[in-house]
Amino acid sequence: MSNQPLLELKNLRTSFRINNNYYAAVDDVTLTIKENEVVAIVGESGCGKSALALSIMGLHPQGRTKLEGNVNFNGKNLLSLTTSEMNKIRGKDIGMIFQDPLTALNPLMTCGRQIEESMTYHTNLSSGKKKQKALELLKKVGIPNPERTYKQFPHELSGGMRQRVVIAIAIACEPSLVIADEPTTALDVTIQAQIMDLLKDLQRQMKTGIILITHDLGVVAEMADRVAVMYAGEIVELADVKTLFKNPLHPYTRSLLNSIPSTASEKDRLHVIKGIVPSLQNLPREGCRFKERIDWIDDHNHEEHPILREVEANHYVRCTCYNHFHFPEEIGDSKYVVS
Repeated sequence: MSNQPLLELKNLRTSFRINNNYYAAVDDVTLTIKENEVVAIVGESGCGKSALALSIMGLHPQGRTKLEGNVNFNGKNLLSLTTSEMNKIRGKDIGMIFQDPLTALNPLMTCGRQIEESMTYHTNLSSGKKKQKALELLKKVGIPNPERTYKQFPHELSGGMRQRVVIAIAIACEPSLVIADEPTTALDVTIQAQIMDLLKDLQRQMKTGIILITHDLGVVAEMADRVAVMYAGEIVELADVKTLFKNPLHPYTRSLLNSIPSTASEKDRLHVIKGIVPSLQNLPREGCRFKERIDWIDDHNHEEHPILREVEANHYVRCTCYNHFHFPEEIGDSKYVVS
């Protein structure tokens, strides 16, 4: 893996306009992705993961979104580019695998034409060469009959096949960075495994950096080099994958990991994280944002202005409350255990 930074996010803030006020869904995120590295971004729905991905791609609706900070890619701040300048980067240098392949694909175009579309925009290949490459891509992503799939429309394919077509589109111009936003959400378990194996193989072959957005910690353990845990728009913990699973520190990270079913555990019921991710308007902007969901921890154990600080080599945690955190069931306090 190269140490060369591929993408650098510096103090990225993405705010959405609601009733003439702007509320940050991605709040002061700083993160670096290196060449040939898989960085997983995990958290519950509503934590800001997809908003972060769409901010990098410049796909938020203009006029209702305010972007601040820096998204540095190949020496350029993507936030300062015009739409036409950004169009030259999307699909060519940065590819994106969207969450729902059925809505990501055009229902009125054959799969082959959709794969060729980015090649038409970004390369000077002839029609014959584009078709040949489209067929090669369909074969590369594990589609057994590329010639047939090339002529088919999205509705004629299964969910797993559609997702493979979306991946083929994302890698058609051999981008140096791929953003995979929940690439296995709507797929059954066996197809999920195949898609993740496919992404790993493509990363090895193309040396591509991957931002993997997911809530599936099993996928993270299998795929990622580093993990950024997001909660309420902020990164609350950042570490390499082995460190995060071996020594999770932030209460939110520990809560997520404790919610996973385990055959090794003898506990009768799963840990349930109390409450829900607050809405943008109700999000506490001061102090520890996870405080309300671990109300058995005293207020004075939380920082007033928590920052992401390095607690050991390359392991960053937000808020010192992790020093005082425990699960209610560990001390037998049934008052706080969700049944």
